[in-house]
Amino acid sequence: MKTAGIDVSHKTVTLVISREGQTGKPREFNNTPHGHVALINRLRKAQVSRVCLEATGLYYLELALALDDAGLDVMVINPKAAKRFAEAMPSRTKTDAVDATVLAQFALRMPFTPWQRPDAFALAIRACARRIAALNKLRTQTKNQLHAAQQTATTPDFLIADLQQSIAQLDAHIEHLRQQVLALIAVNEELQHTFDRLVSVTGIAAASAIQLLGELLVLPENMRAKQWGALAGLDPRQHQSGSSVNKKPRLSKAGNRYLRVALYMPALSATRHDPNVRAYYQHLIETRGLKKIQAVCAVMRKLLHAIHAMLKNRTPFDSSRFFTPTETAA
Repeated sequence: MKTAGIDVSHKTVTLVISREGQTGKPREFNNTPHGHVALINRLRKAQVSRVCLEATGLYYLELALALDDAGLDVMVINPKAAKRFAEAMPSRTKTDAVDATVLAQFALRMPFTPWQRPDAFALAIRACARRIAALNKLRTQTKNQLHAAQQTATTPDFLIADLQQSIAQLDAHIEHLRQQVLALIAVNEELQHTFDRLVSVTGIAAASAIQLLGELLVLPENMRAKQWGALAGLDPRQHQSGSSVNKKPRLSKAGNRYLRVALYMPALSATRHDPNVRAYYQHLIETRGLKKIQAVCAVMRKLLHAIHAMLKNRTPFDSSRFFTPTETAA
């Protein structure tokens, strides 16, 4: 039997193919659609029977979907299972190639559990949400172009009219897609309840709820709140070296930018309209000495944690638990 292990990172994936327990040379591919095609071609050429990945954040999802669409047998395992299996292996080295080798051996030696792809509703909502995000970005660019064009008398009237028409068309397109997503959500009772919980949060309206659902619904159910924060790139990153370099922690911004964008406006709105969130925001600035943008990012992270608890426990959002005056930690 030929099995393959794939170690997935943000930018690259490392493939190791095992033939009857003998591992081949590791190969690296870009973690992009084009890279996925090349990897799948390699797997088909080698006639691999089973492929094993780790559920690493959300970086694995696009690859797992591509493998599944290609008709390959895919198993996605919990990182803890991979770690325990690796501890039983003779090697104590940890590299991407070694991790891929461990996964290939896992697929060969352990019971094979086929990966269950996310619900079709979740994937459809994510696709629509990301399309809306792209249209919103285009609309912002067009509005900036209109503003610049209106600052000079040399801009012809027909160009101003063309830009205004483009903005109106983008607005109509975005609204149409939102209505389609809302109709899709309404078909599924559980999705509708989740959506209703999100819009009950101060600062989250229908537009933001759609963007959040698009990114959160495809996440594994066993992910913890801190893992959500790391996935969104909202986890603090230390920068220390020796005794002379000790910079203040900064956000990693290494995760899902769509999720960060979806959280920004709700967090900003909540700092203005929810007294508990506003108290936390002011505490960060006045007591912790954070800049305003840093405080907003901290609110984004804590808001994401609150949403995690709300959806996991199926409880309403309670901003009174967001912050108390005696709280001293972010």
